[in-house]
Amino acid sequence: MSDQRINVVHQVVAIILTKNEEAHIADCIESLRWADAILVFDCYSDDRTVEIAREQGAQVIQHPFRGYGSQRNAALDAVDAEWVFFVDADERATPQLGAEVRQVIEDTAYDGWWVPRHNYIFGGIVRHAGWYPDYQLRLLRRQRARYDPQREVHEIVILDGEAGYLEHPLIHYNYATVGQFLAKQRRYADYDARILWEQGIRARPHKFITRPLDEFRRRYFTLQGYKDGWRGLLLSGLMAYYQVVVYGRLRRLGAHVSRADS
Repeated sequence: MSDQRINVVHQVVAIILTKNEEAHIADCIESLRWADAILVFDCYSDDRTVEIAREQGAQVIQHPFRGYGSQRNAALDAVDAEWVFFVDADERATPQLGAEVRQVIEDTAYDGWWVPRHNYIFGGIVRHAGWYPDYQLRLLRRQRARYDPQREVHEIVILDGEAGYLEHPLIHYNYATVGQFLAKQRRYADYDARILWEQGIRARPHKFITRPLDEFRRRYFTLQGYKDGWRGLLLSGLMAYYQVVVYGRLRRLGAHVSRADS
């Protein structure tokens, strides 16, 4: 392990959680120069992520991964800053966003700020189908914020206070290929199936038809995915297919529970 705590008190520290992000880390750090300090909170990358981060002047702490919420809480505990700004390695903070952050942290009315994101998917920006404004609660008054450690993915901030909304977006270089999209959704499917099971939802045969159709209509028509051309159509279709995957995992979970009870 390298330095395990940033001891100098800063007003705002930008924190990047990483695992094998050598392709993104340098540009991400460069976009955060407006912060008082930049911390790369790394999960023992085996590529050049840590080396590049240090070359770029970022501070580095390595910490074992025990879930996204727990990892973010460990990062919060590792800094002595009034404010933290969480950024993923495939995101970029524009100068306009940096200036806005420096301005709003002087506002004592809020203990957190939601940040919109521009998602670039399959090589272009997507503004509809549920991908914008895609608000993320990332700017946090450190001592007033914790993450729910029970959430394996889709982390939830438990904020002791009110949150405002920023105007300028993060730039998120999201899925580059359909294969990358499907791989990540497969990792989410088991978790989402368990949530449905705990809510008492079961994989009835008709759900394999109705849920994908409902999701496609929601994404493509209600959320105006059609305005994003072929990307909106493809994403709406992929999110509909994801419902098939989730309900397949839900059916498998039900069969496993039935065998365990018999």
